[in-house]
Amino acid sequence: MVTTFPGSARVEMVNGMRVSVDIRTALPRRELTPLLDNAFAWLHWVDDTFNPLKEDSQIGRLNHGRTIEQIPELIEVLHRCDELREATGGWFDPRINGVVDPSGYIKGWALERLSRGLVMAGAGDHRVNAGGDIRLRGSAAPGKPWTVEIRDPHTGLVRKVVHGHDLGIATSGGARIVDPHTGRRQRGLSSVTVLGPDLGVADAYATALYAMGPVAARRFAADLAEGPYQSLIVERDGREVSTPGFAEYCEPPARLAG
Repeated sequence: MVTTFPGSARVEMVNGMRVSVDIRTALPRRELTPLLDNAFAWLHWVDDTFNPLKEDSQIGRLNHGRTIEQIPELIEVLHRCDELREATGGWFDPRINGVVDPSGYIKGWALERLSRGLVMAGAGDHRVNAGGDIRLRGSAAPGKPWTVEIRDPHTGLVRKVVHGHDLGIATSGGARIVDPHTGRRQRGLSSVTVLGPDLGVADAYATALYAMGPVAARRFAADLAEGPYQSLIVERDGREVSTPGFAEYCEPPARLAG
């Protein structure tokens, strides 16, 4: 009985972050190698284009008042960030004190775009992971969903184990997140994890929820749960609060007959 998929996996550092691309679809090596090459070329291009700490990136040039290129992806990201700012009541804000920084969206967006590209290339069974943001597609092995441990970004403690065939998982709390209304670092929560169909959106929601602090985050998470996005909020004392739909992803997957 075949219990694993062939395929290939690769890990590289992108701007100091460990990124892994794990393809389980049975494709010839001559197809897998260029797929992985292109995957990491895309991620390095995103970093070179959107990293606000790089003066020659498009975001860096924008923040220094220099001429930028009218790159379609740049226009798309800035427009989407504005939409998410409005959708979160300003709690996700890529523009603070006049500085543009789409970091709370761009990583999830880049992985989501990469995942869709892999599907179009015929690699429908894969997992991409960058600093706790994860996109799952297809199966980890024949008949089996992917299984992911959600770890506390501060302690490494496994908070939940989720299963899925088509799921974006975004966790905020490991990096510095500020209250966009005051500019002060938010310290009211330990971490926030958001599950949903679009990793870029889940990433932005996780950033916004963390910035809100405990009370407002619980209210907004309840509103999000009326749609496809479910949340796990971990408070500073370790107490967990999750939306009802979150538990559905944590149930052990049913065994297939035969």
